[in-house]
Amino acid sequence: MSSTKSLAAADEIHAYLAEQLNSALRRPGMFSQRDAALRMLVDHLLFVECQPEVWAEQQRSWAGRGAGSSAGLGGMFEELMPGGYDQNCVASVYAEFAHRRGWLRPDRVLPADEHRALRARVRSWAQTDRSWADVLSEFGAPSILCGGTSPLYSKTLGYLGEDPEEPMVFFHLWNGSTTAVDSAWHELAEPVLLAVRVSDAPFSEAFTLTPEGQRRRPEQGSRSG
Repeated sequence: MSSTKSLAAADEIHAYLAEQLNSALRRPGMFSQRDAALRMLVDHLLFVECQPEVWAEQQRSWAGRGAGSSAGLGGMFEELMPGGYDQNCVASVYAEFAHRRGWLRPDRVLPADEHRALRARVRSWAQTDRSWADVLSEFGAPSILCGGTSPLYSKTLGYLGEDPEEPMVFFHLWNGSTTAVDSAWHELAEPVLLAVRVSDAPFSEAFTLTPEGQRRRPEQGSRSG
């Protein structure tokens, strides 16, 4: 006796994958090392959308922006980001892509004028050392938080506006509690801001380091925006 199994419809599969991707973007460390889970979910979403070629196009775009080595996005952050590679940093780049594809489910969308004002002043604002609390006080709750809410761990806060073509702005925060080469930090009461990144620029120009970020920048191959 055979039984007939019903299968989920394509739109249900797509919604499920998008939900899983949003979870992985917010807590990348709970899904896999580096970006394996994010890449798999993106592959599956593009398959359901019958556009698998988009992934190769996106990889070429990242390479054109400066993440073209075999180490990919992780290697780019190891070179440019104070504190080195961080899963939340890499997840933030995938969040850019998810936003453009319409997959990202932001916790908050900034009004156009508020997002424009943020982008206009964030680089000068980051010329002073800032903390997690400072970012929230100045710019409000983020559109997406990559990393948990515990102050003991690093995290990346992303802000987006109503127009998906406008660049996202990311705040990369660090507290020294994760592994990084030559890091002598003790755990702090809360993460400190090391860099602000604007998503529409080449990676070598996208970062604005805070004074603390300048002090903690990699000694070789480092560049700041």
